[in-house]
Amino acid sequence: MAATSFPAPYVTDQAGQTNTDHICKKQTQQSQLAKLVMSTHLVSATANSPSSTSSSPKLPQSDKPPLLSQPGHDGHPSLPTQSSLVNALRSLNVGPFDMLPPTSAANGYMEPPTSRPNIPHYESPYARSNASTAPGSPRLPPLRQNSGNHTPRVRPHATSLNIPGMTRSKVSPDGRIPDRDVAAKLVIIMVGLPARGKSYITKKIQRYLSWQQHNTRIFNVGNRRRIAAGVGPTDSPESAAQDKPKNAHQPSTPELNGKLQNTHAKEVASILLNGASHNRIEEPTRLDLNGTDVYDHDHDPELLDQSAKFFDPQNATASKIREQVALDTLDELIDYLLLKNGAVGILDATNSTIHRRQLLVDRIKEREPKLNILFIESICNDQNLLEANMRLKLSGPDYKNKDPVKSLKDFKARVKAYESAYEPLGEYEEKRDLQYIQIVDVGRKVIHHRLKGFLSSGIASYLTTFNLSPRQIWITRHGQSLDNVAGKLGGDSDLTERGHYYGMALYNFITAKRNEWLVEQETKLARASFPPQPGDHTPPYPEFNQDLDEKNFCVWTSMLKRSVETAEYFEADDDYDVKAWELLNELNAGTFEGMTYDEIALKHPGEYDKRQHDKLQYIYPGVGGEGYLQVINRLRDMVREVERVNDHVLIISHRSVCRVLMAYFMDLTRNDIAELDVPLGMLFAIHPKPYGIEFHAYRYNEPQGWFDEVRDYKPQKTQDRNN
Repeated sequence: MAATSFPAPYVTDQAGQTNTDHICKKQTQQSQLAKLVMSTHLVSATANSPSSTSSSPKLPQSDKPPLLSQPGHDGHPSLPTQSSLVNALRSLNVGPFDMLPPTSAANGYMEPPTSRPNIPHYESPYARSNASTAPGSPRLPPLRQNSGNHTPRVRPHATSLNIPGMTRSKVSPDGRIPDRDVAAKLVIIMVGLPARGKSYITKKIQRYLSWQQHNTRIFNVGNRRRIAAGVGPTDSPESAAQDKPKNAHQPSTPELNGKLQNTHAKEVASILLNGASHNRIEEPTRLDLNGTDVYDHDHDPELLDQSAKFFDPQNATASKIREQVALDTLDELIDYLLLKNGAVGILDATNSTIHRRQLLVDRIKEREPKLNILFIESICNDQNLLEANMRLKLSGPDYKNKDPVKSLKDFKARVKAYESAYEPLGEYEEKRDLQYIQIVDVGRKVIHHRLKGFLSSGIASYLTTFNLSPRQIWITRHGQSLDNVAGKLGGDSDLTERGHYYGMALYNFITAKRNEWLVEQETKLARASFPPQPGDHTPPYPEFNQDLDEKNFCVWTSMLKRSVETAEYFEADDDYDVKAWELLNELNAGTFEGMTYDEIALKHPGEYDKRQHDKLQYIYPGVGGEGYLQVINRLRDMVREVERVNDHVLIISHRSVCRVLMAYFMDLTRNDIAELDVPLGMLFAIHPKPYGIEFHAYRYNEPQGWFDEVRDYKPQKTQDRNN
C-alpha cells in the first residue's frame, strides 16, 4: 500500500518547475467553499435562535453567500438545496485528489522553491477583521475557584510536603504550613504510663520540629492539673504569651487570663480529695511527703490531693476532674493550631485508656475534622531504664524537695494505679484507621501504623535515632584562615600559622576533657544508689547499672581545607576517627564567593540591604547560592546522626553551620539563628541528659595554648552586622 502523504507548501514537478501556484489556487477555491458552508449554517442558526435580537452581529450585505436563496414566506432565508451545493462544487472544478502532492514528492526529499509562493494567510477565527468596525471580543481572565461567579470548591486542597526555604507557593511563600492548609497540621497525643519518658520524647520532638521552622508547642496536662489544684505555678506558659482570641474556646476549669481565681481554687482543690465536699476544706491542699506516711488515713485527708489516690481509677470524682482538665488543655492546643498560626501541637499526658483517647478524638473532630491526629506511645520494658526514669521523676514538680524514699513509694503506687486500667495502642486504633507510633525503650524498637503526611513520617524517622547514652558533643569553628584575615566570604583557603596552633591546642584540650569525663562517670557510677538518698543529684542514666567502657571519639570536619587542616592532629592519633562531610561545608555565597562585605555593599547595595533586613530568609544569588534555611535542610540528616551515635563527637565546621547546630541543641528561636555570635576560638560542649542538655562554653586562650571556661554563658547576638 502506498504511503499517505499530506500536502506540503513547497512541491516541485518532474521538470523541476514549481506547481505551487496551481495548488494554492485550488486551496483558495476549497477554502471559499468551506467558508460558504459555514456561513450558511451560521445564518440559519442565528435566524432561528429565539434569543436573536436587533443588536446581534450580522454579516455584511456584500458578503452575502451567493448560494443562499431568496427569503421564504416567513422572511427568513431558506437553506440551499443539496443539488445547489453539488453544482457549486462542480463549478469550482476541484477533484477529490487534486490537493495531494505529486507522486515523485510523496516519499522523497522536498526541495525548497526558488522563490517564495503566495501562500494564503491564516487568521484566527477569534481575531478581529481589518475591515470590520465592530469591537473585538474581550479576553476574559480565568475565574477564581472560590469566586462568586463559580461553584465553590468542594475538594480539599492538597497537603503535600512543606519545607521552609525549600518549597514556595502562593499561599505559602516562605514554605511553612499555611493557615488554610488545616489538613497538614498535626495534633500529637502522647500515650503511656508514668516514668516512660513521654515528656522527654515531647521535648525532643518539639525542639526538632521548631528547628525545622514548623511552629510547635507542648501542652502539658499535668501542669494544668497542678494549677487547678493550687499546687503549681499560677501562670500558664501556653496562655501567658498572648491574650486568647475572641473566638477561642473558653476552658471549663476555673481559670481567668491564665491565673486561677482564688475563690474557685479552694473548691477545685477540695474536690480532688477522693470526692470530698469543698465545704469540709477551707484552704488549698498541699502534698506532704517529708514527714507523713501518705497512706496513713488518721492524718488530714487534704494531704492526699496529688498523691497516688488521686490517680486511682476507682476515684470517680477525681477521674472526672482529670478528664475535664485534659479536654481544656486539648482545647487550648486546638486554639493554637487554628487561631495562632501553629503547625503542630503536642498533648503531653498519660491518655492510658481507650475511653480517654476516644474522648480526645471526638473533641478534635467536633472542632475541626480535617486536623490530623497522631498517637505516640512510649513503652519501657528495660528495668534499668525504668529506674532511671523514676529517679528523674522524683526531681519533678510533684516531688520537688520531698523525702526521696517516701516519694518513690508514692510514685510507684501512682504507676500501679495507672497500670490497673492501662490499655495500650493497638487493634482499637487500627480498626478506626488512626495513625500511631509505638516507641519501645526510647528507640530500641519503633512500630508505626498508617502514617499519613510528611510531618508524621518525619517524626517516625526521627524517633528511631534516640538514645540515652552519656556522651560529649563538641562544636567549634576551624582555625584562622587566609580568607578570614582578608575578610572574604567562602572560598577554600588554607590555615594561617595561628590557625594551625589553634588545631594543636584543640587536640590537647579535647584529649584532656575526654579522660576527665571517663573518670567522672566512673565516680558517679560508684556513688549512685537507688532509691536515691537525700542530696543525691546523680543524673539518671540507664547505663548506671552497667559497666562503662571507654567510648570512641569521632571528629567530623567539612570538605574545605581550613576545616580539614584544623583536625590534622586528631588525624595523626589512632584514638580518634576523623571523617570529612560535605554536609558540614560553609554556606555557599553564590556569585559573592571571594568578595568582602564592603565590596558587596558597594557593588550590590540592593542585595546587601536584603540580607541585612532578613538574614534567615535571604538566599545568596547565583549558581549554588544558599541561605540559612537551606543549611538547616541539609543538616537534617547530620542532626539525626549526632542523635543516633553513642560515641563522643567533635564537629569542626564554619560559622553558619555552627549557628544552625547550636540553634538545634539550645532550642533557639528562628530570629536568633542567623544572629548568634559564634566567633573564631569558641568551643561549645553539649552533654545530652534525659531532662535536656548540660551546656558549657570555652574561649581559646591563645597565649596559654588552652581553653578557659566561660561561666554562666548565655547565647548572644553578634555585634558585627556583617557576620
